[in-house]
Amino acid sequence: MKKVFILLLAAGAWMHSCKNASKDTTQVKTEDKMTQTIYDFKVEGLDGKMIDFADFKGKKVLIVNTASECGFTPQYADLEQISKQYAEKLVVVGFPANNFGGQEPGSNEEIGAFCEKNFGVSFPMAAKVSVKGDDIAPIFQFLTMKEKNGVKNTAILWNFTKFLLDENGHLIDSYISTTKPTSEAITRYLQ
Repeated sequence: MKKVFILLLAAGAWMHSCKNASKDTTQVKTEDKMTQTIYDFKVEGLDGKMIDFADFKGKKVLIVNTASECGFTPQYADLEQISKQYAEKLVVVGFPANNFGGQEPGSNEEIGAFCEKNFGVSFPMAAKVSVKGDDIAPIFQFLTMKEKNGVKNTAILWNFTKFLLDENGHLIDSYISTTKPTSEAITRYLQ
């Protein structure tokens, strides 16, 4: 009986490794086909002007879904800090969204005034968008779907989820709300 059990375990392990090997091949093929980068996107800014991500080629980009009435709203100060500290290597772009708890109810003008007055935000801020659901903005489809970004799926669970992209416009990683913008998990890529 033990021999049969061991044989079944071995067969299961072999099948699992074969399955994973085929998945790895599929991932490589998917990644080879992937040509979209963050540079393919243009979005409206809070000021009504276009933010063209192609203008940021050669720098890392940190994209954050923001909200003015959230417990994580003080992270605006950290975002401003790293935006200035790493200005030669990094562009921070905020995306106000009202998807979580109605914590971004204001208009684009109100959001801009709030950010400037309370946190001195000088980095680019996009016009208010949806970051999940049926009306998710195309840029957040790219950021959250592995089939589009080639790296990983990310469920945006709350405000201040962060996405770091490399100098070639490809996703490096995403970070949950509790990860501060100044944390080593992010800044290690900026050294």
